[in-house]
Amino acid sequence: VQLQASGGGLVQAGDSLRLSCTVSGRTPSNYVVGWFRQAPGKEREFVATISQSGSNSYHADSVKGRFTISVDNAKNTVYLRMNSLKPEDTAVYFCALAQRLATVQYAYDYWGQGTQVTVSS
Repeated sequence: VQLQASGGGLVQAGDSLRLSCTVSGRTPSNYVVGWFRQAPGKEREFVATISQSGSNSYHADSVKGRFTISVDNAKNTVYLRMNSLKPEDTAVYFCALAQRLATVQYAYDYWGQGTQVTVSS
């Protein structure tokens, strides 16, 4: 299983970005994809997760109302739409694959390489 994250960049506070995570390879029959982020000097934290069908999703309180996770199964891609970005959203964003909805890192078996998001004030 491979996950390829993309879409990061340098933006100003209040701007929007859309991250993409493309899944390939021999995936489990049912899986979920989650987004995590890691800011410099901080531990990796959960951002959002979504089931393969898109029928179930969950967002961290810190991003609820600003970020939206979605899935396009025709493209094997999960998106993270990030609106009203703040400097504290600056981090490397990782996508990961698990076999059940979860907010903890250890539930995710496969990880992408990460994409940098930098929000200037």
